[in-house]
Order: sequence, then structure tokens, then C-alpha cells
Amino acid sequence: MRPMFQYLSGELPEGIEDAAGSPDAATGEVSEMRGLGRRVFLKMSLASGFALYATGAGAQEAAGSGASAASAPGGAGAPEGLKPFQQPSAFVAIDGDGIVTVTIGKIDFGQGVQTALPMLVAEELDADWSKVRCELAPAGEAYKDPFFHIQMVGGSTSMKASWQQYREIGARLRAMLVAAAAKQLNTLAAQLRTDSGSVVAPDGRRLGYGVLAQAAFAEPVPATVKLKEPSQFKLIGKPTSRLDARAKSTGRQDFGIDVKLPDLRTVVMVHPPVFGGKVASFDAAAALAVPGVEEIIQVPLSSGATGLAIIANGFWPARKARELVKVEWDLSGLERVDSAAQLEQFRALAKQPGASVQKADTSALEAKSAATGAAKGGKAAPGRITAEYTFPYLAHTPMEPLNCTIDFRGDRCTVWVGSQFQTVDQAQVAGVLGLKPEQVTLNTMTAGGGFGRRATPTSDYLVEAAQVAKARHAAGRRGPIKMIWTREDDVRGGYYRPTHLHRVEIAHDGKGLVLAWKHVIVGQSITMGTPFEGFMVKGGADATMTEGVAESAYPFPIALDVHHPKVNVPVLWWRSVGHTHTAFVMETLVDELARAGKIDPVAYRRQLLAKHARHIAALDLAVEKSGYGKTRLAKGHAWGVAVHESFNTVVAYVVEVSIKDGRPVLHKVTAGVHCNLAVNPRTIEAQVQGALVMGVGMTLPGAQITLKNGEVEQGNWNDYRVPSHVDAPKVDLHVVPSADPPTGMGECGVPPIAPAIANAMAALTGKRIRSLPFPV
Repeated sequence: MRPMFQYLSGELPEGIEDAAGSPDAATGEVSEMRGLGRRVFLKMSLASGFALYATGAGAQEAAGSGASAASAPGGAGAPEGLKPFQQPSAFVAIDGDGIVTVTIGKIDFGQGVQTALPMLVAEELDADWSKVRCELAPAGEAYKDPFFHIQMVGGSTSMKASWQQYREIGARLRAMLVAAAAKQLNTLAAQLRTDSGSVVAPDGRRLGYGVLAQAAFAEPVPATVKLKEPSQFKLIGKPTSRLDARAKSTGRQDFGIDVKLPDLRTVVMVHPPVFGGKVASFDAAAALAVPGVEEIIQVPLSSGATGLAIIANGFWPARKARELVKVEWDLSGLERVDSAAQLEQFRALAKQPGASVQKADTSALEAKSAATGAAKGGKAAPGRITAEYTFPYLAHTPMEPLNCTIDFRGDRCTVWVGSQFQTVDQAQVAGVLGLKPEQVTLNTMTAGGGFGRRATPTSDYLVEAAQVAKARHAAGRRGPIKMIWTREDDVRGGYYRPTHLHRVEIAHDGKGLVLAWKHVIVGQSITMGTPFEGFMVKGGADATMTEGVAESAYPFPIALDVHHPKVNVPVLWWRSVGHTHTAFVMETLVDELARAGKIDPVAYRRQLLAKHARHIAALDLAVEKSGYGKTRLAKGHAWGVAVHESFNTVVAYVVEVSIKDGRPVLHKVTAGVHCNLAVNPRTIEAQVQGALVMGVGMTLPGAQITLKNGEVEQGNWNDYRVPSHVDAPKVDLHVVPSADPPTGMGECGVPPIAPAIANAMAALTGKRIRSLPFPV
């Protein structure tokens, strides 16, 4: 989602407030950060019909079980104008034994922020890493992203957006510890140093952070701090084991689905078979006869549809009851999507003018031959490529099914959920229950995967749970409920990566020079009708669909149009968003152009990317480490290459592929990554490996969501293919050294792998692949 986050590097889109300052380049001192003004975001949200609740200027939202900076110890000492997200007391606790617990405002669902973000704090704090722990923050003012003023994870921005903030937190607290130690040691603060969780005096006396903590938090919070230079780092940049590794590898990690409370009831939903359907009538007699089933009620869903909630004393009674309940659905007036018909509709749209994103001269495409081109006075185009690419709907299917637990007490509510959008989910639950957001305590739980699915602007499964809690409370029933969506609920109930069709016409000189490039993309918009529409949709075009083409590093004269048909299928970002399809189109076409011009694909890319040093560095590293062009491959094996930038990070893959029974066999992947400074190389390794395998999954037969008569045809992993161990190749990862501030990493490994494999297959077969998943 690079366009959505483009201003993380300083580019503020039109209409966004520059609400704060930036680091002083000369002194290294940091004051305030740039950000999306809350009023602007709220205005966009409300204009989209999305219920967020504004508070008065300077007011604080409750932070649930964690104190906000305004109410936490040390808050009174903060200088006027210091923001909640800059307060050490909201993020760090130190106990008497010197255990440092860092509270992070993000969710961790595998991307490793429970380790990487504490590393930033610990580095500037000079903490003893063996005594550092981590907790996930509840929804709260202090934990809102300093750029967007909502608490969220998305767009591979956790490290990029937190790099300065969390280091500041550590540096501020270090200064406060030194100030407290100076008083106790009766010496000047300037004469003290910090080392591994202690303040050290010139004469060797040491005071541990545990001894100093209480006094330190009573010290004034410094307005500005001097951060370390990269050459001074002791922890950042070093391969570091994850703080949550032991709990997860031993089965002791609690996820949202593990929440247990007294008198807890489980809720399983009956959703309409077609999106937007409503219950016409139902017969619950057989379902209510299942032991443990207490009630079945009809509730509104987030989409305007209605469904049935089955409440039982456990999951299995509720699941069994769902199989027995009889429902008549009202599907009148609904579009009944058919995948085959939709493809034909998209093909027709691709031949029509759409919303223009980029203009370029396409006159060379009008010449059908060198002769007609010369007759018209135009430039002859001896080489032509006309290609149609298709990409299906994709489901997220995280390992942990969607779930949340809600305890509604009338005037307050507590929620336990693995949320990517804490502020949004808190506001949506509050809106359903008739509460203010500060009356809803939202506890962030570790989640078993998400890939974008837990960042839903409609908060669909939370809204359903809130509706059930509201109906139960109105009927006089009390006690917490746990909403659990089964895998089938999620696969058949949306949301999906949109299906897309690309139509591309290219005129070239047969030697690698592109004379004209006409490109049309057809697909649903992810952001229209959401709070992000105000700055993600320009001129009728959703930037999440064109990223990777409109921003391509390749200097091609691309004329780009888009169509956003309205379709009765809910869509959402999916790991790496638009890059999931645009990278495949661009990288396979670049490869095709290279081979048409009889140019080595790596040499051609280096020629085109001459002005992009980070691309060249990542590509050269992958090529060098792979042995491309130097190592003789086994008979029937071929190289495939792709390089792509997403979320400000460049990933290059060189793959070794063979073909067996018409299917590719991926033997090895060599990756070159340029993500600027690598905070924790082990996190980067894990992210590339996981993203790469997910990208391989897009190529597998059965990796698609299809619809017939408005109903999704897949339901679980038996008929919706995801990659498994046998699909995971050997990966050799290399990171380009850099001291520049880090960029994103969570999604960037997905886009280049499918085109790299496709390019290797084309080298072996001479045939180009134009669709995902790969044809059987």
C-alpha cells in the first residue's frame, strides 16, 4: 500500500495536515513528528459513513488496562506540547529487579515486532537485553500511530513509522534515569554513563535501573533528546532471537481464541450464502435441541445483511446446531456474481477508455506494420506484445480463525481481539453498543496470522459480536461471549484480494527500446467507501490497484487507465496489496522484452534501472550470491529473475527451476534485499521466507476463490490451496548493508517470486504465463 503510506518518508498528500515537525538534521535532536491531523482523518471517516468518535482537543482516550501518558507516572513532568506517543511512562515499565517491559502499540501476528520494537527502546535505553520483555498495548491514545493518529498495523510500516518514536522513548527514559542517579550519587549528570541496565559513576559506583525506576519516572520528561549514531549501536543490527519464540514454540503463547472467562458463551454465526442476503424465516427447533445450545437470535451484520447467532456453552454444540438450523433467505435484488461471466465483463471494460492515471504517447501502437507506420509518418514498431493477464480473488485464511471476546456490562465493554485496527475496531464496537470509545476497553491479543484480514474497516466479525452482546443484554442476559468464525465462514464470507485483469499493448524496436506502452487494469477498488478513500482515490483511480505500475522504477512511457466495476463481493488488502498482481505483469513483461531483444534479463534490468541504486544493489547481490551466469545448471534447469520495490523496500530473486509433469519445481531461491538498516536480521530472514512461500502459494493450482450464482465455491484448505512444506524451497537471503532509516519488510517478499518462477518456466518452455495460479 505504498501510496497510502508515501508520506511516511516526508511526502504529505494533498489535504493532510503537517501537524508536527521533524528531526533537526544538524543536531540530531528530535522534537515532534509529521502526521495526519486527527480532524482530517475524522472528517474523511465521517464522510465515508464510518463511525469514529472525535474527542475534544487534548482529550485522552482511555488506554484500557495500560495507562496513557497523561495519567501515568511522570506525565505531570512532561513539557507542554509533548505528545502522548512520546511519553516513556506509557511504553516502558521497570520493576525492582530491573526487568524492563516495553509496551508496543502494534499487534504481532508473526512479523516480529514484539522483538524488533523493544530492540529500538533497549538500544537507546542501554538496557540489559536479557531483562527486556514485551507486552501488546490496548487501544489507547498514546499507542496511536504518530503519522495517522489511529492505532494500526498495515503497509509494512511498523518499523518505518516507529524507528524514531521508539528510540526517542528509550532515550528520554535513559535521560530520566541519569537525572535520578545524579541526585542519588550527588554528582553531575554529564559525568554519568549508562551500561547494560545501570547508571555508572566515574568512580565505578553503579545504580541499577530497578533501583532508580521510581525516582526516574518522577523526573521531568525531556522535550528533545540526542539519539545514537548507527556506529554506536550495540543491539540494533545484530541477529536477535525473538522474545516470544519460547512461548510460541512450546504452545504457551495465548492467542485471542484462547481467552477463557467465567460464564463464557460461544457464538457461531449462520451467514447468508450470497453477500448482502437477509434472513426471511428460520426454524431453530432441531438446533435448539442440541445439548449446550442456549439460544438462536437474528442479528444485523456489518454489510447491511442479517444472519443468525447460535449461542452455546462451547464451540462444538454451536457448530453442530448450525448444521441443523433451517433458514430461508431473502436474496432479492442482489447481484449473483459468476466468475466466468465476470471475466468476460472485465475483458469488455479493458477495451474501453477508463480513468486515466498516466498519459503517454501511444501513436507507435497505431502502426500495424512498418509500412503503415511509415505511411502515416509515425515511428515503425517492428516488435509488438499484446498480453492479457488475469488474477483471481484470494482469501487470507490465517492459521488462527477470526475471533473476538466481548463482555458488555451496559455502561462499559471489554474486548479481547487480535486487531490490526485497534482504534477502528474500538469505535465500531462502541457505535453498535451506544457507547463512547473510551467506554470500550480493547485488549490487543497476539494473533495467529492476518495478512490484512484483521484490518477490516467494517470490523465485520467484531460488529457481529457486538450485535449479539447488545441483543443479549437487552433481553436481560449477562456474561461474556466469544465469537468464532470457522475457516469456512472466513473463506465464504469475504473479504478477498480483488480479482484483476490487465490488458497491455507494447510497441518496441526489437532491441529493448519501448516505443509505446498502453496498459489498462480492471478490478474492484479496495478503498472506495472506506476512510481511506479521501486520499487513496484520485480521479476515480484507487492507488492500491496501480502501485507497481504507476510507480514503476522502469522508465517506460506507460499510458495507464483503470476501471473499478462495482461487484457484490467484499474486497480488502491482501499481503502486499496491489503488488501481488502488478509485479507479476511488469516483471514478466520486462523479461519478455529482454529476450525479444536478445539481451540477458539481468543486463536488461541493470540498464533500465541505472538511476535506481537500491534496485541495482539488491539485484546485483542476489545475482552474485546465486552464481547466475557463472554456475552451470543441471540439464532441464533454468534461471528466473525478478526485482520489485514495494513499501520502499527492494527485493530481488534469482530462482533455479525445473519442470516435472508440466509443473515447476522450485529448487532454490537467492534473495537480495534492500530495506535500509536491518534492525533485526533474523526478523528479515523470517519475513522473506514466509512472504516468499505465500507468494509461491499464488502459483499453485486451486489457489483461487471462484463464485457461481453469487456463492463462493471454496470453503477450506481442502479446496482452497495454500502452500505447505513441500512447496517451500531452499532460501539463501542476503541484505544490502545500509545505515539509512529502515523501510518496510512484512510484505515485500511476496511480489517478485511468482514472476521469477514464471520467467524461468518461459526460459525452459518458450511459453509465457499470463495468469495466476499457473495453468494446470
